[in-house]
Parts: sequence; structure tokens; C-alpha cells
Amino acid sequence: MSFRSTLDELNQLDLREPGRWPLLARAGAIVLWFVFLSVVVIWLVVWNQNKGRLDTARATEQKLRTEFREKHAKAVNLDLYKTQLDDIERSFGAMLRQLPGKTEVPSLLVDISQTGLAAGLQQQLFQPQAQQNKDFYAELPIRIRLTGSYHEMGDFVSGIAALPRIVTLHDVSIKPVGGDAGFDQLQMDVTAKTYRYLDEDELAAAEAERRAAAAATRRAGAQ
Repeated sequence: MSFRSTLDELNQLDLREPGRWPLLARAGAIVLWFVFLSVVVIWLVVWNQNKGRLDTARATEQKLRTEFREKHAKAVNLDLYKTQLDDIERSFGAMLRQLPGKTEVPSLLVDISQTGLAAGLQQQLFQPQAQQNKDFYAELPIRIRLTGSYHEMGDFVSGIAALPRIVTLHDVSIKPVGGDAGFDQLQMDVTAKTYRYLDEDELAAAEAERRAAAAATRRAGAQ
């Protein structure tokens, strides 16, 4: 049978009556239909089984791309970060040098008191308070009461700012002095705070106190 005659026979097949097709045509149609169904079933099964893994892989890829961009940006700016870190360390060191040691505190208290007297103020109260330990430094508050003119108080504040050590002023209260002291006489109540760095023994003792307090809190919570 020639190829042309075979095509003629296929063209004459009635798709509405496959039962009347020749045996060879029916067998070929069945094989083709089976192959088509097999491909569809296999594709659906493989797709359903691997869709979750594909979504996970895509999410992982996106995460890795984001991490790569962040690390690449840090790597590009590494020299800048090192320079900034060096600047911060120098600034911190300069500030740390402005904190007096334990042995320097008495002379600093004298400097604060002398600053008020040098400004022409009369010192009514100079009372150091209890030391307050922070992370790596101690805060030393001093209650001060001074009387004098407005300009003398301005000179006192300027003198405190010019001290080589860090001294800050808090809770400032200024009011007129009653009686025969004079109209321009004022009273200043202020808390001056200076700071000193804690030495290694003090840091170790403070850390031991924090651990003991934390342990006591845990024991109290367990009871």
C-alpha cells in the first residue's frame, strides 16, 4: 500500500464512528491516546511533587541574593567602616581621658568649688552625694548652693564648662535672695555631676554584684 493511498484512507475515516475504522487505524489511535494520557499524568504527578521544592528553592535563591547584595555592599565599604571605627575609638579615648581616676576626684571637687569662688559667688552648700556606678564609669553628684549676681553665676557656668574634666550641671534653680541681700542677689541651687572611670577591680566587683542580684531574683521567682 502506497503512502498516498494510506493518506486517502485516513482522510476517509469518520471521527464519529471509530468502531468502523480499520484495525490498524484503531490500534494507532489507541496507542496515541495512551501516550498522551501517560504524558499528562506523569507531568501532573511530577509537577505536584516538586512544586513545593521549587517554591522553597526560589525563596532560598531570593534570600541568598539579598544576603549577597548586603555582604557585597559591606565589602565595598569595608575601608570606610574601618576609618569610621578608628574615628570612634579615638573620640571615645579622648572622652575617656576626660574622666578622672579615683585619686583625681578630690582635686576635681576642689576645682569645682574654687570655680564658684573665683566667679565671686558665695558658697552656701557643697555636699557630695553617694557615688552611682554605671556600666564602666561612676557618676558623682554634688549638691551646690551659691549666691551672687546673675553675671557671676554666668561666669561660674562658663568656668565649669572650661574645666579639663567632664562636669555637667543638672536641676538648676535660680531665685532672688530675700531680706537685705540686695535686689541683684540671686541664689542658685544646682547638682553638679562629674564622672570617673572604674578600675578593673571595681568592674569585677560590680559584675559580681549584678550576677548575685540576678541569681537572687531567679531563686525568688522559683519559690
